[in-house]
Amino acid sequence: MNFIPAKESRFFIWFFDLVTRFLISRRFHAAWIKQGYFPSSSSKTVYFLNHNLWWDGLIPLFLNRKFFHQNARAIMEHKQMKEHAFFSRIGAFSIDLDSPKSAIQSLRYAVDSMKREQSCLFIYPEGELKAYSSNKPSFKDGLAWLYENLDEVDFVPVAIYTPIFRASKPELFLQVGKPVKIENGLNRKQITSVFEDALHKLLQKTESVAGLTDEGFKKL
Repeated sequence: MNFIPAKESRFFIWFFDLVTRFLISRRFHAAWIKQGYFPSSSSKTVYFLNHNLWWDGLIPLFLNRKFFHQNARAIMEHKQMKEHAFFSRIGAFSIDLDSPKSAIQSLRYAVDSMKREQSCLFIYPEGELKAYSSNKPSFKDGLAWLYENLDEVDFVPVAIYTPIFRASKPELFLQVGKPVKIENGLNRKQITSVFEDALHKLLQKTESVAGLTDEGFKKL
């Protein structure tokens, strides 16, 4: 099966945390955060993000090390993991969406990962890198599958937006939403739609102020 597990290294996590912070300070004119979710020491969290940037592989590490301080892992496309094997050392594991059997193995691994204390998981439910769009995102059903198979876990949207209005370099805006509430009795397709709506609304809110008024955002 096409699967690469996470093999965390404290040194790699420490090193790439420093590298990521340095790169963000050099490659962006400014970085901003608006945080609507603050995990407690007992929280377990699945963060789902839009997938539009080269930076998406490093943003989860940055967010967790600087703001969340949880026991983090992330799901990454298998072909990207094969090209950049070091990601397994900072907590990523692979998913092969071209192989349903392998994809289920990855999702089950994700569920097992969430049994750890203070665990969190970062997932890009669009399943592939896409150009940024103001349209509602379209998710694969893996996020809803996780919701159906996890108990007492917060599902939190994170919007990533990089306008380039005020300088020659883009700015990085990160908005962390509140946990999504799912009504009882919804099927997987309906649950997926609720998650899509939650991230879409958060992206719209971010886009409406980012690089303009910056209302509610704190400069890092």
